[in-house]
Amino acid sequence: MKFVILTGMSGAGKSTALKMMEDIGFYCVDNLPIPLLEKFVELSELQNAELQKVAVGIDARSGQALDELKSVLDHIKEGGGSYEILFLDCEDSILVKRYKETRRSHPLAPGERVDKGIALERERLAFLKERADYILDTSQLLTRELKAEIEKIFLKNQDYKNLFITILSFGFKYGIPADSDLVFDVRFLPNPYYVEGLRAKTGNDKEIQEYVLQFNEAHEFLDKLTEMINFLIPNYISEGKNQLVISIGCTGGKHRSVTLANELYKRLSNKTEYGLKIEHRDIGKDALRGK
Repeated sequence: MKFVILTGMSGAGKSTALKMMEDIGFYCVDNLPIPLLEKFVELSELQNAELQKVAVGIDARSGQALDELKSVLDHIKEGGGSYEILFLDCEDSILVKRYKETRRSHPLAPGERVDKGIALERERLAFLKERADYILDTSQLLTRELKAEIEKIFLKNQDYKNLFITILSFGFKYGIPADSDLVFDVRFLPNPYYVEGLRAKTGNDKEIQEYVLQFNEAHEFLDKLTEMINFLIPNYISEGKNQLVISIGCTGGKHRSVTLANELYKRLSNKTEYGLKIEHRDIGKDALRGK
């Protein structure tokens, strides 16, 4: 029997995640009173219990009872019970934006500023994040990407490390992405923009890829970048980092950065110890501006 406690920051997508877990066969209970948690675990583990997969949502709505959760969890472990904790996290700025869009008050700061409630919630949930078996940062995750990560953990039973990597191409003339952890400038490579017949194409087109990758410098850059990232990843994982944005930029974010971001994605995509996705932030902006 698998028993999962789903928790995390309000606004990080717990309700959505709970529905996703229900879709893959979990019996889900949201906002279960904490004094009932231990008894619920015991009932779920009975040999004749029909429930094989259970997920319980617990969050800041538990109020003062949340302070009792640490001792309840300890008691369950001491009694031979088992559970896993999935913690959904999200950047403060994204949480504030989500609350403003829905015009809701934070459950820990009704009628007050949202950021005050977020700070208090982080403090109160810190012990759960420390105990978490899985941490998903939903700051940059689309709904389908969150679904894929949950299925990877609980349906496909793949080994999971709490790190999700985004490879992001961008154009420097549109600004460096604010959420970047690592930024690399590939403007040292010749620009296809000035080559007849290539300007309108992008790094997703074969002609641009062949042009950019004909230069030895492009391959040397990719080799060294891949080596460095493979060195950094296990160290980031061991330090508890759960979101990494690798940004690769050229002038307009259409040719060189897209090509090299795609190549880096290919080189890292055979790894199973982290989630991986690619985005091209500025690939269509020149076309939109009529340039």
